[in-house]
Amino acid sequence: MKFLNFKIPHSLSLLSPRRTCSFSSQKTQLNKHPLSRKTFFQSNTKDSLISHLCDQKRLREAVQLLSQIDQPPSASIYSNLIQLCVQHRALEEGKKVHAHTKASGFVPGVFICNRFLDMYVKCGSLRDAQKVFDEMPERDLCSWNTMISGYAKVGKLDEARNLFDEMPERDNFSWTAMISGYVHHSQPKEALNLYRMMLRHENSKSNKFTVTSALAASAAIPNLRMGKEIHGNIVRIGLDSDEVVWSALSDMYGKCGSIEQARHIFDKMVDKDVVSWTAMIDKYFEDGRREKGFDLFSEFMRSGIRPNDFTFAGVLNACADHAAEDLGKQVHGYMTRIGFDPFSFAASALVHMYSKCGSIEDAKRVFKGMPRPDLVSWTSLIAGYAQNGQPNEALKLFELLLKSGTQPDHITFVGVLSACTHAGLVDKGLEYFHSIKEKHGLKHTADHYACIIDLLARAGRFGEAEDIIDKMPMKPDKFLWASLLGGCRIHRNLELAKRAAEALFEIEPENPATYVTLANIYATAGMWGEVAKVRKAMDDKGVVKKPGLSWIEIKREKHEFLVGDKSHPKSHDIHNFLGELSKRMKEKGYVPDTNFVLHDVEEEQKEQNLSYHSEKLAVAFGIISTPPGTTIRHQPITSKESTQVLYLSYLCG
Repeated sequence: MKFLNFKIPHSLSLLSPRRTCSFSSQKTQLNKHPLSRKTFFQSNTKDSLISHLCDQKRLREAVQLLSQIDQPPSASIYSNLIQLCVQHRALEEGKKVHAHTKASGFVPGVFICNRFLDMYVKCGSLRDAQKVFDEMPERDLCSWNTMISGYAKVGKLDEARNLFDEMPERDNFSWTAMISGYVHHSQPKEALNLYRMMLRHENSKSNKFTVTSALAASAAIPNLRMGKEIHGNIVRIGLDSDEVVWSALSDMYGKCGSIEQARHIFDKMVDKDVVSWTAMIDKYFEDGRREKGFDLFSEFMRSGIRPNDFTFAGVLNACADHAAEDLGKQVHGYMTRIGFDPFSFAASALVHMYSKCGSIEDAKRVFKGMPRPDLVSWTSLIAGYAQNGQPNEALKLFELLLKSGTQPDHITFVGVLSACTHAGLVDKGLEYFHSIKEKHGLKHTADHYACIIDLLARAGRFGEAEDIIDKMPMKPDKFLWASLLGGCRIHRNLELAKRAAEALFEIEPENPATYVTLANIYATAGMWGEVAKVRKAMDDKGVVKKPGLSWIEIKREKHEFLVGDKSHPKSHDIHNFLGELSKRMKEKGYVPDTNFVLHDVEEEQKEQNLSYHSEKLAVAFGIISTPPGTTIRHQPITSKESTQVLYLSYLCG
């Protein structure tokens, strides 16, 4: 007689003596009733077989065995099968188990129905979960919460809220699932409104998960007043000893601009972990207080807790932003001593830091030490080459990136187009620009358009530039118009300069840079009447040009200079050095270009203004204050900076 087309595991034949004896006795009785032997054997072995397969995580075989049985197994077997489907996220097998319950006549209770709900939600089939939910003759709180949580996690907040409003009773999980859903899907105001509603509900009580979600919502808006109210509630309900809550409080105060209160909360935390330290350090950097951030990082190093990749990446990015290469090298040394992972994004942050600080050889060395450089590393090094006078190397590296199979993104192409601008490769730049969409399937961004207009304007190819501007799918931004205006200044294109300036006046009427550049263009053309009109427009609108400022940092001490500045203690030595340098340059045939000096003054005075520019004063101070051979790092501001400050970072040794 053929029974089941399935091999019984050997381990199941090793029954206990008592069980074997009992089974043999019953089998003897069954021999008298051959029609019932198959049914009896199935009823005594199927649960054990399926249970054994579930224990061994052999889901497919367990479901296959289930499909060969007409009679339903016990509810516990169904429960085990469903749980295994959840663990493997095996939706198809889960559907087969569900179908078997219907075909076998098994009537699931609330517990098994909830298991199916949980399985469908976690396997990503909310439609099937909703169907089960709708067909349930009886639902408990778990049923409602499972559906609400499932919808909220995937961002279907309207469906989640409808269920939330319909449910007959709610617990802390219900409120938290809905509030956190709003937070995670960028609806912090709705999250806070629901949190207020929860506080008014007589049967609700906040727990640490609820308040941390509410604090995250306050931080996202940001809403310091509401954050303080939540803080007060935390104290009243006795959650002010929980480290997770303290961390969320510190994060809220930091993001709401109350950095001192964030630090106060941080200092009161007893068991600070690496996440808490890293978050507080990053808050200082985000608030522009780099010294505080670096000091806290040094304190962290002494705490005995080992930093992670997020810590290193945050500090290295701050070093890059402030051209603090000396500190970046110290961090690199520490990472080397503890053995950082070359596959990690901290290694990418190293490449970025060295590239931004102008240490291209160091950036290249780290890059080559990475087994598989990620796109961030490729892009950082490409941009580093472009910004530090090696545009051809940048383009070579980009071609290597393409050969490596790594797909560039829109940021990568900003570096590539910048390299073409520095190298004067107009046609090559246009080729890359068009390939962004045609070859790589990416969309042109405003940054791409600003770069290509800058490239064309510098080359004097204004017709092509205007054609691209007129066909742009988006409205040109201030960076594009500023690039065009800069090109007009170089090539003295008055008409197009007026168009660019008018667009900039409309976008940012209080930016003095536009007025100054336009006045420079008129001054170069000798149109002093127009220069006077620009100056009057500035006066009428209250626009004031701040004097150019440059600073240089030597041994962590910052020295600032204005044009013609004589307030520095070493001002006499600086001016003597520049005077001697200017004299030697002229002897070698150097002729200063005074075309872009705004003031209608004598040529000698124009040369004087150029000779004692704030940047030259800063560099001169660096040269006379340090040993020969010391490297001076120059970090110009980007076109997206609103000020006209030039940053000079100085590295001793």
